[in-house]
Amino acid sequence: MFGALSGGDAGGLQAMFGQLQRLFTPHEGTVNWEAAHDLARKTLAQTEDRAPTASDQSRLLDTARLAEHWLDGVTDFPSASTTVAAWSRAEWVESSMPAWRELVNPVAESLVGAMGKALPPEAQAMAGPMMGMLTQLGGAMFSQQIGQAIGALSRDVVSATDIGFPVDSEGKSALVIDNARGFAEGLDIDEDDVLLYLMLRECAHQRLFAAAPWLRGYIFAAIADYGQGITIDTAGIEEKMRSLDPTNLAGMQEAMTGGLFDVEHTPAQQASLNRLETALTLVEGWVDEVVSQATDKVMPQAQALREAVRRRRATGGPAEATFAALVGLELRPRRLRDASALWGALRAAEGTAARDAVWAHPHLLPTAADLDDPLAFAERTREADEIDVESADFDAQLTALLDAGKAGSTDGEPSDSSVSGEESYEGEDVGGENDERRSPE
Repeated sequence: MFGALSGGDAGGLQAMFGQLQRLFTPHEGTVNWEAAHDLARKTLAQTEDRAPTASDQSRLLDTARLAEHWLDGVTDFPSASTTVAAWSRAEWVESSMPAWRELVNPVAESLVGAMGKALPPEAQAMAGPMMGMLTQLGGAMFSQQIGQAIGALSRDVVSATDIGFPVDSEGKSALVIDNARGFAEGLDIDEDDVLLYLMLRECAHQRLFAAAPWLRGYIFAAIADYGQGITIDTAGIEEKMRSLDPTNLAGMQEAMTGGLFDVEHTPAQQASLNRLETALTLVEGWVDEVVSQATDKVMPQAQALREAVRRRRATGGPAEATFAALVGLELRPRRLRDASALWGALRAAEGTAARDAVWAHPHLLPTAADLDDPLAFAERTREADEIDVESADFDAQLTALLDAGKAGSTDGEPSDSSVSGEESYEGEDVGGENDERRSPE
C-alpha cells in the first residue's frame, strides 16, 4: 500500500482498492475464501499455464502402472490410487482449495481473535463497533496472504502430495505436469525417468495416508493446536513503533513487512510445531526409504534423483512456503536423511512388515529423539515384538499395571495413566513430542 501511494501509480491504486473492496465483501467465517480463490488464480495467471493433453494423461497412466508394480514389492500397504491425473497448475489450485479451508481456518480464527484481545480492556470498550472492523481487517489480511501463497505454490508443486500430505482426499495420484517437467530441467536425466521417480513418490505417499487414515487428521490437529495459542506481543509492537519515523514511508513499509507483527511462540505452540515437523519428517523419510528400495537395482538414475529431491527439501520447498504463510509456521523436514535411516534400520532389523506396522497408531511413531539414534529405536521395537503376550508373566504384569491405575483414580474417574479402549484422532493431542513412551511391560 505504501509503495503504491508513494509511487503515485493511479492504475495500481485502482487495482489495490478494487482488491480491498472484494476482500471486505461480507462472507461466512474469518477468511473470505472466494476472494482468496480469485487471488490465487490471478497470481497463477501471471505465468503461462498449459492444459495437459490426452498424450500427457496416457503417459502418466503408464508411468503409474509401473510405479505401483515396483511399490508392491517393497511395502505391504496396497495401492490406494483410485485414478491417475495429469494436472495443470489451475487444476491443482481447484483440487487443493478444500484442504486449505480445513488447514487454514483454525489458525485464521485464532489470529484474528488475538488481534482484538491485544487491545487493553479499556480500549476494547471505547472501540465498540470498531472491533468488528478490526476483525474484518484481520480477515482481509489473511485472505490476501493465503490467496497469494496458494497461487505462488501452484507454480512450484510437482504432485498432489508435494506439500507433505494429499491435498485431494479422493485418493487421486496426480502430477502437475509442467512443474514436473520443470523439475527435470538441468538434471541431465531422461524426462521419462524423472516422471517415473516423482510418480513413485506420489503413489507411496498415497499408500501411506490410506493405510494410516489417522495421519492426515493428526497433522491438521497439530496445526490447529498451534493456532489456539496465538497471542500478539503488544509490548514488542509498542517498542518497535517508538523507533518509526512517520515521515519515512519506506521505513514504515519495511518495518511492517519485516516482522513488526511477528507472533511469539508459546511453549505449547512450540510443542505443536515440534510434533508437526517430526510427523512430516517421518512421512518424508518413509517415502524416501520405500522409493529407494523400489528403485534399487532397476533404476540407475534413482540415486541422483533422490539427492535432487533431498536438496529441494533442504533448501526450502513448497511445504516451507505454505507453512510460512500461516503466520510463522516456518518448517520443513530438515532431518529427512535421519528419518530415512530410521525406517531403513527398522526394515533391516525386522523386515518390511514391522517397519510399516509402526503407522498403525500415532503412539507408535518415533519421536524426534529417536531420529538421533535409529538403531536404538529399531532394537527397542524388536524387543517389544518378541514379548510373549500369552505368557503368565505378561498377564501378571498387565494386571499389576491396571491395578495401579485403578488405585490412582479418584471418584471413579480413570487416572491419567489409564488408556481408554476407544480413542479419537480428530482435533486432539495424540502423542506430543514430550510424551513419555510406555514400555510394553
